[in-house]
Amino acid sequence: MENQPPYQNPYQQPFNQPLISLPNATAVLVLGIISLVGCFCYGIVGLVCGIIALVLAGKDLKLYKADPAAYTPGSYSNLKAGRVCAIIGLSVSAVYILIIVFYIIFVGTMILSHPGEIFQHHYSSATL
Repeated sequence: MENQPPYQNPYQQPFNQPLISLPNATAVLVLGIISLVGCFCYGIVGLVCGIIALVLAGKDLKLYKADPAAYTPGSYSNLKAGRVCAIIGLSVSAVYILIIVFYIIFVGTMILSHPGEIFQHHYSSATL
């Protein structure tokens, strides 16, 4: 009992142990921003980057919740910001992809419902 340190708050950092940043906080932030920008590249880039960012953020959140006093507050705020950007980018990308799919279905239906009229009208006006 004599060798034990005095009572410490469990959320205090032990003496002589420097704070470290979360390992994927910067990557999550960068991928979250890319997912926001990439959602306008037909939604594919935003979808992929958003999913990767959310997976990495989940791993880092588990690390942070296990020992919050060991990590810097800046890396945690980067992680939260990247996670929010990834969620927004993923949502906008999903909506963009759905719009493209519905547009292709609509145009395909229009072409297949009257296939002769579209090409006949085009070639008949070109011969005059």
